Amino acid sequence: MSSPAAIAERAHKLREQINYHNYRYYVLDNPEIPDAEFDRLFRELQALEAEHPEIISPDSPTQRVGGQPLEGFAQVRHRVPMLSIRTETDIESSGAYNFDARIRRELKLKEDDPPIEYACELKFDGLAISLRYEHGVLVQAATRGDGETGEDVTQNVRTIHCIPLRLKGNEPPAVLEVRGEAYMSRPDFERYNEKQRESGGTPLVNPRNGAAGSIRQLDPAMAAQRPLSFYAYGLGEVAGWAIPASHYAVLDALSDLGMPVSHERAVVQGPQGLVQFHDDIGRRRDSLPFDIDGVVYKVNSLELQARLGFVSREPRWAVAHKFPAQEELTVVEAIEVQVGRTGALTPVARLKPVFVGGVTVSNATLHNQDEIDRLDVREGDTVIVRRAGDVIPEVVSVIKDRRLHTDAPRFEMLKRYPVCPVCGSHVARQEGEAAIRCTGGLYCPAQRKQALLHFASRRAMDIEGLGEKLVDQLVDTGIVRTPADLYKLGIAKVASLERMAEKSASNLLAAIEKSKHTTLARFIFALGIRNVGEATAKDIAAHFGNLDALMNADETAFVEVPDVGPIVAQSITQFFAEPHNREVVEQLRAAGVNWQDAVPRRKPLGALADKTFVLTGTLPSMSRDEAKEKIEAAGGKVVGSVSKKTDYVVAGAEAGSKLSKAQELGVTILDEDALLLLLRPEVQGRLDF
Repeated sequence: MSSPAAIAERAHKLREQINYHNYRYYVLDNPEIPDAEFDRLFRELQALEAEHPEIISPDSPTQRVGGQPLEGFAQVRHRVPMLSIRTETDIESSGAYNFDARIRRELKLKEDDPPIEYACELKFDGLAISLRYEHGVLVQAATRGDGETGEDVTQNVRTIHCIPLRLKGNEPPAVLEVRGEAYMSRPDFERYNEKQRESGGTPLVNPRNGAAGSIRQLDPAMAAQRPLSFYAYGLGEVAGWAIPASHYAVLDALSDLGMPVSHERAVVQGPQGLVQFHDDIGRRRDSLPFDIDGVVYKVNSLELQARLGFVSREPRWAVAHKFPAQEELTVVEAIEVQVGRTGALTPVARLKPVFVGGVTVSNATLHNQDEIDRLDVREGDTVIVRRAGDVIPEVVSVIKDRRLHTDAPRFEMLKRYPVCPVCGSHVARQEGEAAIRCTGGLYCPAQRKQALLHFASRRAMDIEGLGEKLVDQLVDTGIVRTPADLYKLGIAKVASLERMAEKSASNLLAAIEKSKHTTLARFIFALGIRNVGEATAKDIAAHFGNLDALMNADETAFVEVPDVGPIVAQSITQFFAEPHNREVVEQLRAAGVNWQDAVPRRKPLGALADKTFVLTGTLPSMSRDEAKEKIEAAGGKVVGSVSKKTDYVVAGAEAGSKLSKAQELGVTILDEDALLLLLRPEVQGRLDF
């Protein structure tokens, strides 16, 4: 058995490794190891600390998430006040010149004196936080509050992975208070809201509210579910640390200690440099992965900052130069719907035009019926509309006190639009789904490009050369409206398209002709029926044997098909209940698309029947597609994720999280040799692993 010293040393090394990889992943965005290896290190540390609780330290990575819900936040008095920065309301370049002129007056500089050196950085749209480190260990986190007193939010801030629980370096400061901004990136905000909508939860209004609400969440476990980030931008109390001479150098030093610091910063000379930074960030504002509402100018020299001092609880040496607002009030004049490439009907608010986020907005998404019900938005309502970056403008809340017509009817999409507004096909909403969809997948113009690309894909009809750009041309010129039109194309029409010479056109037509000879399973998959993947198409084809039997089946007939549940059955019957889809299918058959009908079978054949496999990693001598074909030929089924129902996981080199999941669940794991042995006819089904 290991000695206490050896156990403590192992725990120390694990913490160092985990902190290092956390820093590379969350701060540098440059991981060195796969997630599975990181998880292994983390689980080892968890197990070690569980067995030896005396070695647990407050800076251990295992202590980030958890803790009991709080009854309330304790107050924290800031040793050094967290002061707000004055805002320059003039969003034009004159704001920078006004600030520089004030600084020069305060410093009593003459016209021919050298220009002031400024540090420029971003004004993040989040929640200001102060992090207190003592001897390198995070001991407290607090909100700004009124600048003098904030709230203790240590437990919640510890769940932000990019914030180090222990600073880098062997000789950390005795006390170091780091000031910065907790924020939520746009991609994380969108992903979180999408999950909330799918699960029936409440989406966040905007990234800033998401960050503030997460930090002030009384349950740390709930806060840990919110994907927050942090950037440092200044100092509070400091003891036992040689503070660099300039603000820019301070940020560099904080970065060396492991604190996340934005790279979007610069040192410039005079007001012209300020204007250039403001304009550059303004042009790139929409492409940044997080929200900002302006930039911040600071006199770079800390000595000059001390000379300038403060006024009215604001530093004279800094100013925030704002950008146009990203949220504004306007009125919903009408609610309509748009049909997307996948057939989803998205409600859209037609707005009284409003200038927001630097552009005039007249439309905003309402996402789906559930979101309309949650907002209780009605035509004629005054609403807050938000536009941030490339994100589509959206309605985030309704000002119900300004509702002019209290009897305004609720918007119910299925009643307003019982059929698709684009093609007239029926619309449907499946159980468990937020989206309402058009069922005319092969016919609907809105879905035309997506349907054609899927139809021509390698695992479907395998029409080589029919890519996205060519599909765009065929659809935009009106040459192709449904997949059946592909089989009516002539060489002259195709050759007349952009970048399509006669040779290329001839090759495409040959590929289309070749695709006529296919299998029933491929044809079913090519139709693009919702929830019907490649494996399900094979099961359906084997079960029914021919297309007519499938098209005329009702939902109850699908019960006997392996792994086909009520949602898939509903998708198939809705698809073939739409006359437009049936018409296109008949046109395809009339064009010569054919396959060999099979004798229907009610149970899969082969010694591996009813066995479920998952493939992960790289196999030594065959691709995963080849392994899949061999397994299916023996009656087995290959799926994409590991669950308790999985019989075997076939793992090759660099196997990832699926292998870890299999080990957790106790699923039998095979290498390539074991798989090939299992596939031998004389061995199938008789190996004891």
